[in-house]
Amino acid sequence: MKFVTAYARSDVFVGVVHEQKVVHLSKADETIPNTMIECIELGASFIEKVERVLERVQPEWTYDLHDVQLLAPIPRPTKNIFCIGKNYADHAQEMGGVADRENMIVFSKAPTTVIGHEAPILRHADVTDQLDYEGELAIVIGKKGKAIPKEQSLDYVFGYTIVNDVTARDLQERHKQYLLGKSLDTSCPMGPWIVHRSAIAHPHALHIETKVNGEVRQSATTAQFIFDIPTIIATLSKGMTLEPGDVIATGTPAGVGKGMNPPRFLQSGDVIEITIDQIGTLRNVVK
Repeated sequence: MKFVTAYARSDVFVGVVHEQKVVHLSKADETIPNTMIECIELGASFIEKVERVLERVQPEWTYDLHDVQLLAPIPRPTKNIFCIGKNYADHAQEMGGVADRENMIVFSKAPTTVIGHEAPILRHADVTDQLDYEGELAIVIGKKGKAIPKEQSLDYVFGYTIVNDVTARDLQERHKQYLLGKSLDTSCPMGPWIVHRSAIAHPHALHIETKVNGEVRQSATTAQFIFDIPTIIATLSKGMTLEPGDVIATGTPAGVGKGMNPPRFLQSGDVIEITIDQIGTLRNVVK
């Protein structure tokens, strides 16, 4: 199942993609909430409600997929987005370092960075000369947990989406810590939807590809993770509670603009397309 937050006819709603249409879930079942986080919080009962809706879809509940605007699946996360740094050895190398295989790098992006599929990425020319892209698989947490054992970690995943961890490299370097360089407005495109975990049996065998203006820049597989998803969830939750709707970006592979010789940073008009197997393509244009 592919879950979206969509806008159509002055209405923002949670939907599920079904046969190239978007089913407006709260129209189909008034007990289904209107926000993605509330839906996720319902747990298994939400999936059961959706399954019943899909058994009896009515035309008045649906929109053609091309007639809706897809917002970020979680338009305003309740917390900063968790991000794992240098989780591919080749990316660590292209950035001039060596991958730390003992202790993962963790940083965050502010909730105000989030935008959806096809929404414009601001160039921020008055702030940065080194705007860069990072295509990443993101995990969406499905239930509250702390000190989650690795062997149970995937039970805490609601689903998977795509994130572009847009980064101002000069701000990142200048301020040492990552927050400012990672948190410019519009610097976290997310989407186009969340694919429920039941549809992705092997999240560590997904191909990820990033194109800029049609040119392949990044091409890798999640099998190359240094820290796999169970390790990420277990590490983050050791002393911190993870909650429904928390988003964790799992790191980017080699091929970012900063790593090229000479570096190739984003400019106005550039089109970034990130495609991940079994999820889809997240597309945004730099404004």
